[in-house]
Amino acid sequence: MALRDQIRVMVVDDMSTSRGLITQALDGFGIQTVYTSDDGAAALVQLQRTPVHLVISDYNMPNMDGLKFLHHLRSQPATQKIGFILITGRAEQQIIDYGRKLGMNNYLKKPFEPIDLRRCIETVVGPL
Repeated sequence: MALRDQIRVMVVDDMSTSRGLITQALDGFGIQTVYTSDDGAAALVQLQRTPVHLVISDYNMPNMDGLKFLHHLRSQPATQKIGFILITGRAEQQIIDYGRKLGMNNYLKKPFEPIDLRRCIETVVGPL
């Protein structure tokens, strides 16, 4: 069975259009199990009930930005090993360095094409 048939992914983004574009791309890659959340805090609750292998999170979100969300993920034993990709329109070195310090596995700068997302994901989890 291919990895794309088994992997569980959560997309966290406060913008429904962005969530839709990412989930549409994941579907195009053949990834069958995708969960979504529009908020980092809600995603943390959902992840306690429904574990995933990979989180793809926006950086700029209200209440809890993507790096605060990552910090919470890495501080809990149940979620600390989940793969994490940050998507941002602000790929400033300071943000990327801090993300790496927190345990970010990869990042992708907006705007991006589906092939860029696929490459980013495969860098973290292996060939789909």
